[in-house]
Amino acid sequence: MATFGLVGKSLKHSFSSGYFTKKFADAQLSHQYLNFEMDSVNHIHDICNRYTDLLGFNVTIPFKQDIIPYLNETDETAAKVGAVNAVKITRLANKKLHLKGYNTDVWGFKESFLENLQHHHKRALILGTGGASKAVAYVLNQLHINFSFVSRKPVYSNNQIHYDDLSANVFSQFQIVINSSPQGQFPNTLNFPDIPYHLINEKFYLYDLIYNPAETVFLRLGAKRSATCMNGYKMLILQAEKSFEIFSAE
Repeated sequence: MATFGLVGKSLKHSFSSGYFTKKFADAQLSHQYLNFEMDSVNHIHDICNRYTDLLGFNVTIPFKQDIIPYLNETDETAAKVGAVNAVKITRLANKKLHLKGYNTDVWGFKESFLENLQHHHKRALILGTGGASKAVAYVLNQLHINFSFVSRKPVYSNNQIHYDDLSANVFSQFQIVINSSPQGQFPNTLNFPDIPYHLINEKFYLYDLIYNPAETVFLRLGAKRSATCMNGYKMLILQAEKSFEIFSAE
């Protein structure tokens, strides 16, 4: 039996354990997928040593950047993004661990985001500046889509602006709004990013990385203004499958 898992601070919102448990059962595999809740990633080597059949784990909020100093290596994409959401464990002959980080969020976001992208979608606002936002920015750069980050504590020199800066003049320059923040995520489903929703119209594309709930307030308010809307469920499936490919590779 092989073990896989998810590392994060609060995992009540996560679907990964249920998803992989069903996947393993359908394939008649005697694997297990466990949630590893922790306050700090400095416990990660203890987890790896305790679960000797642990082959890999996914990483979620708020550890996608914090995990990097605990790894032996990152692949090229993860290094460029500066965030990791999948870690493959190799157990060496001397019982030492080799942890290699990957970013499969890039794959999941890009493939799902492209489904609704139209020719007039030229500029994007990324809400939030955490680890997930880095994968989004990496993809937007690949697609040659200009973007700015929106933060409650912006570093203006890092292409960041404050929510208060979203005047009608500023907001009208963008056609894509991507929520990479946890605003609206279960259980805080009544929360939503503070943007001028009344300025949204049918030319906008709103993408929420949140998948629970399926329709956040952010997306619901966008839909009322006839915007194209997409949640993070397909991204989640795509990145999960890509992660499992990495964990299972010889």
